[in-house]
Amino acid sequence: MIAVIADSHLGPSAADVEPFLRALRQIGDRGGEGVYLLGDVFHYLVADRKFSNPGLEAFVAGIRAYRGGGRRVVYVEGNRDFFLRGSYLEPEFDAISDEASFRAGSKAFFLTHGDTINERDWPYRFWRFLSKNALSRLALKAVPAGAANRFVAAMERKLRDTNFKHKSRLPVDLIEGFARKKFREGSDVVLLGHFHEAWRSEVGGGAVEIVPPFLEEKSWLEIDGDGNTARVALA
Repeated sequence: MIAVIADSHLGPSAADVEPFLRALRQIGDRGGEGVYLLGDVFHYLVADRKFSNPGLEAFVAGIRAYRGGGRRVVYVEGNRDFFLRGSYLEPEFDAISDEASFRAGSKAFFLTHGDTINERDWPYRFWRFLSKNALSRLALKAVPAGAANRFVAAMERKLRDTNFKHKSRLPVDLIEGFARKKFREGSDVVLLGHFHEAWRSEVGGGAVEIVPPFLEEKSWLEIDGDGNTARVALA
């Protein structure tokens, strides 16, 4: 069995991370061989030691414990995840990428966070480029630790009060169009996060599904050996 957890938006304290750690233990107890983190694990994660906090440390300890049983954890970056690849956190995961894939039974699964499916959203794509390029990473390293932590604390306060649910109608046409493209490339099931609304559609000979947001619903998707998906709630 493979589990997919999306949009947990964890906070900076160890207590904020506890429900997620319970989910990991539950997945392990249910026979989960691997976990795919489908982006936005924290409200705001910058993979530099100066941004570390008790919540991140508890999260890493939980990932180590889960992987210690020979199980895999793959981190698919979201729009609130910065500079994980090549960072001190990279060895904590089996892979870090913008997208991932696996097979279950006869079905090919494709996973990505979902924030870039609108290829015509040039303002967002430009912001993403500016915030995630090599020059931004170098600039971040030059910021003193105190200033960096004040910046993150301010972002945490702002994001904590944000309504994380998608603020307008679900862009079904865009989602289904993106899924059809992936089906033509050989995928059978497309899994997305980002939109904070559990949803599924059978379209174009395949299925596209938005993974339930762990932040609001404390649930995730599990995929069995035949490629069937099921929603599971935190016990």
